[in-house]
Amino acid sequence: MTDTMPASLPDRLSTDPTSPYFNAELLERGVGIRFKGVEKNNVEEYCVSEGWVRLSVGKAVDRKGKPMTMKLQGKVEPYLREAGTDEAAPEASEG
Repeated sequence: MTDTMPASLPDRLSTDPTSPYFNAELLERGVGIRFKGVEKNNVEEYCVSEGWVRLSVGKAVDRKGKPMTMKLQGKVEPYLREAGTDEAAPEASEG
């Protein structure tokens, strides 16, 4: 798995500022997530080594104002998005 993941991306990353896995600088650069080969735009948190993503569910929030999420198991492939383009990481065209 580490062959497709650049060294600059952590094993686990969260968009929640209160999480110990939050990294504002990295999120500002733009991190894309491919989950089971499909691009996902609603990922709140991921873990590559454990193979899961936490996706936001619509606009619903819990009593603390955080998005409601569901946890899905599968292959997680994070990558850095290119500035000014919507291109995926190399190997995206494999079938």
